[in-house]
Amino acid sequence: MRGEAAVWMRGSKDSLGAMLKRAVASGEILRICRGLYGLDRRYLRESLHPYVLAQPMYGPSYISMESALSYHGWIPEAVHAVTSATVRRSATFNTPFGPFSFTRVAQRTFFAGVERVEVGPGAVFLLASPLKALADYVHVHALATESPPDLIASLRVDVHALAAQSPAAYTEVAAAGYGSAVRQFMSKLAQLQHP
Repeated sequence: MRGEAAVWMRGSKDSLGAMLKRAVASGEILRICRGLYGLDRRYLRESLHPYVLAQPMYGPSYISMESALSYHGWIPEAVHAVTSATVRRSATFNTPFGPFSFTRVAQRTFFAGVERVEVGPGAVFLLASPLKALADYVHVHALATESPPDLIASLRVDVHALAAQSPAAYTEVAAAGYGSAVRQFMSKLAQLQHP
């Protein structure tokens, strides 16, 4: 652990399991999901960004859809669940840090348009670009037949942020290997922004 004193524990699997169980019961350690635990907030110097938990909770995955659109400032609504795309089966976890939703998004190049974001020492998460998050949203909700302007209006996407995207950003998202309907939707959207 960078910059922190490590605490070492020795013992049999059973004795370590018993210590962990007592620490969870006392509230010193939080059970986030099966096999993933964290210190209670009162023992942390800085609050933990919930996005940092997504990848170790259910990977491979990256923050996408509503969470990524909100993080990038593209939609005005607050998002209460952490939404991620995954290559695995879709899953939902209710944790002490709130609900986490992982949705399977089939693509040839899963991490195209995904960046690594560092929010503190050793605190990192994977985040979809805003266009990738939008493409994932369209794919997951089967909205590729919608009119791009109507969908953008219904999501209340910041049109100035959308217009600021380069043609190369659209090309990168198309290269991820979505189905033809999503690619056509993104192509129409690109043509509207860059006629």
